[in-house]
Amino acid sequence: MGQPDRYFSEQHDEVHKNKGFLRDITSQNVSSGFISSTLVMTGPALIILQAAAAGHFSDQQTINWMFAVYFFGGLFGIIMPLLYRIPITGAHSISGVAFLATVTAHFTYPQLIGGYVMSGLIIFLIGISGLFTKIIKWVPKEVIAAMLGGLVTNYVVQIVPDVKAMPIVGGAALLSFFISTKISNRIPAVMVAVVVGFISLFLTQDLHSASKGIAFFLPSVQTPEFTWMGLITLGLPLAMLILSNDVAPGIGALESSDFEPPIRKIVSFSGVFSIVASFFGGQSANIAGMMTAICSSSDAGVKSKRYMAAVVSGVLTLFFGVFAWKIVPFIQSLPEAFVSMLAGFALMGVLISSLQQGFSENKYRLSALFAFLIALSHVSFFHISAPVWGLVVGAIIAKTVES
Repeated sequence: MGQPDRYFSEQHDEVHKNKGFLRDITSQNVSSGFISSTLVMTGPALIILQAAAAGHFSDQQTINWMFAVYFFGGLFGIIMPLLYRIPITGAHSISGVAFLATVTAHFTYPQLIGGYVMSGLIIFLIGISGLFTKIIKWVPKEVIAAMLGGLVTNYVVQIVPDVKAMPIVGGAALLSFFISTKISNRIPAVMVAVVVGFISLFLTQDLHSASKGIAFFLPSVQTPEFTWMGLITLGLPLAMLILSNDVAPGIGALESSDFEPPIRKIVSFSGVFSIVASFFGGQSANIAGMMTAICSSSDAGVKSKRYMAAVVSGVLTLFFGVFAWKIVPFIQSLPEAFVSMLAGFALMGVLISSLQQGFSENKYRLSALFAFLIALSHVSFFHISAPVWGLVVGAIIAKTVES
């Protein structure tokens, strides 16, 4: 009788698990999910608009981009945690957007789409092959981190002239950022700065939010153009940034919280969702490092129920993408200095963590420094962008001079 009893017990547990995920919603995981989604819906959205402006995107192309990364990133963040009952949180790559802001002007729109598709395919192949850890080890993490630091430095530095241009709004946002950093680790200081910045802007400036209206339209499938240059200067570095700055930290956050993440499946599905998002104009839809860290931490409540924080985050992120056609015109109506300042706040944490990871050890300081400086320069040679040269030169110095 032991075997049948165990079988029916397992079946009962499975039915209960499938029916009872709504019972796992708690105030703690809802709060963590809300904070997680707010992070990706504020600063990163502004950086997307900056990158779209740099590439001279049309309104429909911009809204397609916003829809793709938030809808499919949110869908990833709903399906994965429900499948595996661990807080695998989905979004898109903020470091990928920061990278694209420097290269969108160098490609046609179809070439960008082709680069996104190739990036997603690379991630998928790396996932199913188990090569993830080997590729990450080939380029020292210090070099990758320093290159990312060089990419985002100009965005963060822009906070200074933006605060000078809007002293009341900028000063209030900056002050609230420091106060929040001092008194609370629970609520991200970036989110507080964004909220205070918006409140200050509405109170002190006469915003003519009769921003140009954009009619609703169904997101459309985009036609990619595949080129070798797109593979080398767009697909490969974008895939490496997503793997090293989103996938690796996300998996690391789960492991540090004593979860057992299905690594190959997480990487593979990040590739699949990124490929789908790319055909709608988005660069990626994948596991999000910082958001997964929030949803998997003890602040999200009982460990067995933390996966619901990722689900809540995914639902909010998905709806943000659905209403991109309404949100984009509003954000476009904001003062340019204000948008730039909030983007700087959103990337401040990325810059700090990149510099810490890039220069905390003595072994690769020279290679990390050159990767940082080359990426910071935004100089391209032979139509190959500065971030790629930063990775190449940094890896060569690391493997020869500092090995």
